[in-house]
Amino acid sequence: MNEHELLARIIKCEAGGEGDAGMRAVASVIMNRVHLREGEYGRYNSPRDVIFAARQFECVSHPTQNIYNIAPEPVHYEIADWALSGGRLGAVGNSLWFFNPYSDVCPANFPSGVGYFYTRIGDHCFYAPTSDYYLT
Repeated sequence: MNEHELLARIIKCEAGGEGDAGMRAVASVIMNRVHLREGEYGRYNSPRDVIFAARQFECVSHPTQNIYNIAPEPVHYEIADWALSGGRLGAVGNSLWFFNPYSDVCPANFPSGVGYFYTRIGDHCFYAPTSDYYLT
């Protein structure tokens, strides 16, 4: 699976029900990690590295709904193209994490304590790095 298809699959799996902004936000987080040169993610230099990093995306390891058994649609490929060509959703800034809290409220800090709440898009809360992240 090439990186274009891999990115399209993770976009569909992680945010397929979140609309255009939600899918672009997830793609932006992945590419923010790719381009980071500091902290934990500084060692990941490609979408593949980011997507397959241990314990990062539920859609890599989920037994039934995962990147291996879903088929991306044209919109997912279009968003992958956009992200790979430098597109970023400004609403997420430099966010490196997102998750669905299954609540109307986003916690103030990312569960590991290295991110602070930045914005919510759809069901996902997005978190930008604190200075503690750069010590990871």
